[in-house]
Amino acid sequence: MDPQILVALGLSLVGGLSTSIGALFVVLTHTPNLKLLGLLQGFAAGLMLSMSFLDLTHNALNSVGFLKGNLWFCAGVISFAIVVTFIPEPSLVPRTDVGNKKDDDDDGSGKAIMKKHRRQVLFSGIITAVGISLHNFPKGVAVFLGSMKGLRVGINLALAIALHNIPEGVAIALPVHFATQSKWQAFKLASLSGFAEPLGVIIVAYLFPTGLSPEILEGLLGAVGGVMAFLALHEMLPVAIDYAGQKQAVKAVFVGMAFMSASLYFVEISLPKEMSV
Repeated sequence: MDPQILVALGLSLVGGLSTSIGALFVVLTHTPNLKLLGLLQGFAAGLMLSMSFLDLTHNALNSVGFLKGNLWFCAGVISFAIVVTFIPEPSLVPRTDVGNKKDDDDDGSGKAIMKKHRRQVLFSGIITAVGISLHNFPKGVAVFLGSMKGLRVGINLALAIALHNIPEGVAIALPVHFATQSKWQAFKLASLSGFAEPLGVIIVAYLFPTGLSPEILEGLLGAVGGVMAFLALHEMLPVAIDYAGQKQAVKAVFVGMAFMSASLYFVEISLPKEMSV
């Protein structure tokens, strides 16, 4: 197998399995620190925005021209907007009542109500896992395209996506843990949802075994920039504000942008030229 594909597969596994970290928040603490998760979302949104505008889209504009580069970027925005319209990502805000309802009623009707409630919550967790898996597939495609461009791009994309996936693991594991009372089931389902990312890498690598032309690759990376920008502003920033508050979320976004800018610079000067272009 092509070494670039192996790198892309490894990076997508890192990003996808970050849902397991989110599950650990639930399994180990049962009451995840929502403010910390909000700050992580804001930080990850800053990473994505910086990489989208200062790296992916910037390079596309320089490589394929201003008009084509912008068209590719807008195509990425529109395509992912269509995805979230027909397959909306489930809410990443854990239910506040999960785990608070105790089966204190000894009569049969009370137990029946609790059992029904647990089934509803479990169904919610499964639907969340399916929805997040469908959203993880294009993220795997993005990591694949970034890795085809260079190790620097692939690493940075995988990092931003990995941070975004942590609250997704919480959103899956929390209702499953409450409904099944099984830490293993909660961890397993959250982890499995992340495997949609390496699946995206495998499918795209199979469809394009000989690679892509440089112009098409640059254009597609411009479209990935549009996807990242839409994801950051439409999904990640609102969650960050809900969890951490507006001021703290905005601060986290700018910290993430500064971190990514520094990363782009230091990785650029540290990697061999042939790996960083």
